[in-house]
Amino acid sequence: MTAEAVRDARTGSTAGAGPGGSAARVPEPEPPAGTSAVAGAEPASVSGLYGSGGERPLRIALLSYKGNPFCGGQGVYVRHLSRELARLGHSVEVLGAQPYPVLDEGVTLTELPSLDLYRQPDPFRTPGRGEYRDWVDWLEVATMWTGGFPEPLTFSLRARRHLAARRGEFDVVHDNQTLGYGLLGDLGAPLVTTIHHPITVDRQLELDAATSRRARASVRRWYGFTRMQRRVAQRLPSVLTVSGTSGQEITDHLGVRPDRVHVVHIGADTELFSPDPAVPEVPGRIVTTSSADVPLKGLVHLVEALAKLRTEVEDAHLVVVGKRPAAGPVADAMRRYGLQHAVEFVKGISDAELAGLVRTAQVACVPSLYEGFSLPAVEAMATGTPLVATTGGALPEVAGDDGDTCLAVPPGDAGALAAALGRLMGDPALRVRLGTAGRERVLSRFTWEQAARGTVAHYRAAVAGRPRAAAHRDGPVLSVPR
Repeated sequence: MTAEAVRDARTGSTAGAGPGGSAARVPEPEPPAGTSAVAGAEPASVSGLYGSGGERPLRIALLSYKGNPFCGGQGVYVRHLSRELARLGHSVEVLGAQPYPVLDEGVTLTELPSLDLYRQPDPFRTPGRGEYRDWVDWLEVATMWTGGFPEPLTFSLRARRHLAARRGEFDVVHDNQTLGYGLLGDLGAPLVTTIHHPITVDRQLELDAATSRRARASVRRWYGFTRMQRRVAQRLPSVLTVSGTSGQEITDHLGVRPDRVHVVHIGADTELFSPDPAVPEVPGRIVTTSSADVPLKGLVHLVEALAKLRTEVEDAHLVVVGKRPAAGPVADAMRRYGLQHAVEFVKGISDAELAGLVRTAQVACVPSLYEGFSLPAVEAMATGTPLVATTGGALPEVAGDDGDTCLAVPPGDAGALAAALGRLMGDPALRVRLGTAGRERVLSRFTWEQAARGTVAHYRAAVAGRPRAAAHRDGPVLSVPR
């Protein structure tokens, strides 16, 4: 999720999957599901965390240094979580920078503007003299000039200044993976932090894909902020993450103590992303989401798989929710295999349009080399569309077992992708079975109301000074059942 947002800042991309914006809520059974603790935390009673119903609503400051609603996961997370928190009766104020998140009724946005150095159509711009307001702005530009990405640090400094001026107005501060130095120390309220997955994973994948010493040096400069994020993460009292896989990566890559890391699964808007029998499948259609043209997303392998598949399924074609790359591995592969007319890119579509598009697919595909969660996977499954997904990162935890709720293939294997896609296209009964089972899995495990309730549990624990407490259902995240 956050990896895409970082790359969006680098490329200025505005394409990708948007959040589901339904105002409806699907009732879920109590106690809330989808929250567990990394090995080392002791179980706590659910009633001890949620109270008997008499606790006052919380005043929540939700921080997001980047909230693009059409690209990457940060804007999606902020929109849906804030909406559900508000529906539970809490007061939610989002403190955000450009691109500002799209929020639902009942949620307040307070703008903490950056210099927006990566905006379109003039990314990596040098601001005019009159745009500089203070030393933080100068730091932002200087970091960009030296090839680094400044926004996590500079947003954290602006957020700290804002929170200091409003001391006493919030019960809890929730940081959405800024991990900047400005958020250390006393903020006037307990800090809870979400880390979707360590950006060090993205950094390593890009280093592995770099083809020259100069390219590797550029990657290292750009991802220089990950050193800060590692230092900050190690000092955080309570870290939420979206999957057991991410929890393990956070302890391994960032050095965070396991007892401070807790899993709260995120999910789909299951009323917006729902089956519609009136929408016919388009023969041969595969739908995928690629919020940025980076190795992590594995799109080049799906393009190669499409070339193989079309030797047997002539009408096979791919619709990518994302921006068409003008150059790079994906563009090269489309030209090499003559697929320019078999691959369509769509960007900036609404939530309803995204759900409608996914419903028309014979197969949805997540070809990623790594995912800390995968909103596109759960959104596709929620519509009843059969899914082909790799086993990269948390995808098995999210999509389930091969043959039960999806078809699973090794990451980076175009041949295996082609075989799985072809198998589904040739077997209508299998498509129906996997689509039905996939939606049932999402309804039972991955909804935004469940995510909000699990998050509130950790807010209340932080306010009460019990950051290690966690409500258990599935057990330790290091052995999450599928």
